Amino acid sequence: MKKLMTMTRQFRDDENGAAMVEYSILIGIIAAASIVTIIAIGTWVNGSFTNLCDSLTGVTGVTDCTVPAAG
Repeated sequence: MKKLMTMTRQFRDDENGAAMVEYSILIGIIAAASIVTIIAIGTWVNGSFTNLCDSLTGVTGVTDCTVPAAG
């Protein structure tokens, strides 16, 4: 009976499980923030290149802003 009580106290006092959950939540938040940041930067870069293409089309008469294939 004493061994059972000792095991019960150790289980109650063990905080490893709680710490693991906290770290998992923190990693999830960091991953979500990273993904949102990468998507936002990609959208900004795409918009910048679209504006550049539109500017070049108006000035130089270029009709297609795609990069030709190498080779």
